Amino acid sequence: MLHSGSLPRKRVLLSVRTFTRTPGCFAGHNKWSKIKQRKGIEDAKKSKTYGKAALEILTAAKIGGSSSPAENSMLATAIRRAKEAGVPKENIENAIARAERMKGHGQVLTFEAMMNASTGLIIECRSDNINRTVGKLREILHHHGARPAPVKFLFQQRGYVKVQIGDDMENLLDRLISECPVDFAQWCDEAPEQRGVELACRITDLSRVTKLIEEYAPSSPLCEILASEVNWAPLENHDASEEERTLVESLVEDLQENDDIERVFTTLESNHLIVGC
Repeated sequence: MLHSGSLPRKRVLLSVRTFTRTPGCFAGHNKWSKIKQRKGIEDAKKSKTYGKAALEILTAAKIGGSSSPAENSMLATAIRRAKEAGVPKENIENAIARAERMKGHGQVLTFEAMMNASTGLIIECRSDNINRTVGKLREILHHHGARPAPVKFLFQQRGYVKVQIGDDMENLLDRLISECPVDFAQWCDEAPEQRGVELACRITDLSRVTKLIEEYAPSSPLCEILASEVNWAPLENHDASEEERTLVESLVEDLQENDDIERVFTTLESNHLIVGC
């Protein structure tokens, strides 16, 4: 009912605003993820380089018979190469200190293991407490899904020499081949720019091959022995997935961190040098 003098009220409809939340695109977060991923790759490369340098220093100290670079030219070369590769001074000093601790102490042991039912490992140790070394070794293998197993039949034990040399490589090879049966392959490193030859020979010929190179070196400005050792090499090159290689590398890294373990060889390593009997 309308009263006189009053007007009808107009009904007003109010619109209600609703809010929805959608995930935004955070460019900064995406950029940080890429940086983290790239840093992880770079850190892995550094770790591999540092580990390789430490192993070369340990091997040079063992083969050369001294942990003093002034008395061991092979060790001096390994240290120089480590510095050129950007290995921190602290890492180099730690490797030298470890070589000094290991020198002449303990019993030499060789272990065999299998990983992924196809990858063989030979592990060389030096220990003053065999029970401790074996226990720790089994623990590391078990943690990575590996187990003790006979695998030496997958390898060849040989003498191995790595030489840096210039354009007179053929002259050196002619001299060596005329004296000893050797197999050889050229190598090159882009950074730093170096090249040379790898040689494989019978263990009994290793000292002779090394001596021949030492006698040749004064006539060749770039000739330098980078490694001279007895090692284990796979008889066949083994195809493996990237995942398998990563898992084996992780195992090898953990093994090499143990002070009792000197060297680790696997069937995943590339080998083009076979020594005749």
